[in-house]
Amino acid sequence: MEYLLFFTTAVIALVGGVAMLLSRNAVHSALFLLLNFGAVAVLYLLLRAPFLFVIQLSIYAGAIMVLFLFVVMLLGAERVEDNRDQIAWQQPLALGSGAVLLILAIIIAVSSAMQGQPIPPEAETFSTPERIGQVLFTTYVLPFQVTGIILLVAIVGVVVLNMRQRRSR
Repeated sequence: MEYLLFFTTAVIALVGGVAMLLSRNAVHSALFLLLNFGAVAVLYLLLRAPFLFVIQLSIYAGAIMVLFLFVVMLLGAERVEDNRDQIAWQQPLALGSGAVLLILAIIIAVSSAMQGQPIPPEAETFSTPERIGQVLFTTYVLPFQVTGIILLVAIVGVVVLNMRQRRSR
């Protein structure tokens, strides 16, 4: 039963991700990303990581999606533009890279499943809030802070560019 739930959720996550990439409307893309975030949250729950499940739903599916939709609506990017891609080689390169990554992921999954390694005992305590906090604020404190600064600068940049665009009209 757990395998069926896992594969169903994985398919939903993949469909949401692909639909997000293929959607021409930015709001629809954000909603497909929300579907993907929800599916990934269920995958965390299946991995026995309830803290990551709640964080995924509250932070990503809640706060980050509100931020994305705010920026999309602020810029007026929800309108569909029919501009053809100027660089024709990007799409075949992206499809080829995606195919290579998919093949590598399948090879790694099959080889690790064939080895049949047992789950180590420390895997049960890996996703506890104490362990996540300890790793996040000791080992990864600099990337954590840099990510916050990058997000802040991006939001301020969007607001400034939008204000300039409105003044020029």
